[in-house]
Amino acid sequence: MGDLLLARHGETEWSRAGRHTGGTDLPLTPGGEDQARSLAPLLAGRAFALVLTSPLLRARRTAELAGLAGAVPEPDLREWDYGGYEGVTTADIRRARPGWDLWTDGVPSGPEFPGESAAQVGERADRVLSRVVGALDAGDVMLVAHGHLLRVLTARRLGLPPADGRLFRLETGTLSRLSLEHGSPVLAEWNTRP
Repeated sequence: MGDLLLARHGETEWSRAGRHTGGTDLPLTPGGEDQARSLAPLLAGRAFALVLTSPLLRARRTAELAGLAGAVPEPDLREWDYGGYEGVTTADIRRARPGWDLWTDGVPSGPEFPGESAAQVGERADRVLSRVVGALDAGDVMLVAHGHLLRVLTARRLGLPPADGRLFRLETGTLSRLSLEHGSPVLAEWNTRP
């Protein structure tokens, strides 16, 4: 059974500013491109049974710069839909809504930005995990995606509720690895940089 490797995309202008970036398709900053390139040595020599990426530009470009040829876009790897909080920082939200927490309080929804709950993001993460389970039998699997989505996916892989993704801070341009110990999923590496 292979390992499940996770790469969060490199830095964007919005991630650097702490703005919630769901479906807004932003490019990497020059520093984000450097972060993506720095993943290549960590992946060198690994053969992957499957490489999936979010369809958004920042993730696809990270995969490309990290040397992950043949990455297949997977719609369920897109970032959390932040609804009316798209592009807004946590500090700004808390000025209007003191104590607000994405994981427990959710996001406002409307026709332009429907928004998602942690449970809905968890359903997408579960679909991705179902898709990769067969490939893990053949070797390592690589996922390139976004901070909150990968945190939820990690929680689900470890048998935790989606909202427990709050326990796994994930930096831009990092590599993480989920493995098995005695047949049970475990966190083997987190936020690795060269």
